[in-house]
Amino acid sequence: MIPNASPTLCVFTPTYNRAYILPKLYESLVNQTSADFYWSIVDDGSSDNTEELVQSWISEGKVTIDYVKKENGGKPRAINDAVERCQSPLFFVVDSDDHLVPHAVEHIISKWALVDDPSIAGIVALRGRDENTPMDTWMPRDGFDLKLWDLFEVYRFRGDTSLIHRTEILKQYPFKVAENEIFVPEASVYFALDEKYDMRTDNTILTICNYLSDGLTQNFFANVKRNPIGYWRHKRYCAIRSRRLINKFRETTLYIIGCKLAHQGNIIQMAPNKLIASICYLPAIVFRYTMFR
Repeated sequence: MIPNASPTLCVFTPTYNRAYILPKLYESLVNQTSADFYWSIVDDGSSDNTEELVQSWISEGKVTIDYVKKENGGKPRAINDAVERCQSPLFFVVDSDDHLVPHAVEHIISKWALVDDPSIAGIVALRGRDENTPMDTWMPRDGFDLKLWDLFEVYRFRGDTSLIHRTEILKQYPFKVAENEIFVPEASVYFALDEKYDMRTDNTILTICNYLSDGLTQNFFANVKRNPIGYWRHKRYCAIRSRRLINKFRETTLYIIGCKLAHQGNIIQMAPNKLIASICYLPAIVFRYTMFR
């Protein structure tokens, strides 16, 4: 259940049949140097022993846990549910196959105490292979306020991020999942925040990452095929945001692929740039039948 006196940070984990890996994340939460957090878990219809495992942890009382089990609706809907329930000022998504470094919560809270600007939506830190090795590049600068989109396109950041957001802002930007679909890229919301807000960079690894064979990243192509509407909508937005011409061509090509998978009509007419879409159309058809068989 949600604690009466809400801690500063909500660590949120969506999970589906991950009882075999969740204990590693649990132990990392037990070992945090700060207890100013609670763990929100949305069980997205697991058929394994996740519920029994979490209930045993609740009984231990080492970590405050808010556990909800629901019918399978996908990670974006699980995030929406958790954000709506959350009463803590900060919200931090940590996947079930990840775990936190021991000082993660303490570090987040101390860094956030330095933020005194309502235009800052949150902190963008790093995920790593270990505490000293990022998944790819380090941040271009530490303690720098920027648009999340610019981190990738302007500063050429390559890697995975740990994102901590103001809960009150996330409540205004729920994931929009198409009917009969369960997946939409998480960046669709996080990039949308750029319209009003900046993020503050933190060149610190908070999350240790371990992509599993049953995860969203490893099953990217299958997820796009099953959820093409959310994909083409996101790629259309990315084509609009892109400044570099090569990026506009890439995102437009992916937009067309998503449209074809969704059997969407008026593809060229809906494209942000009709000329670019016309040029990308034939390559997109080829990629659609080679990459997404």
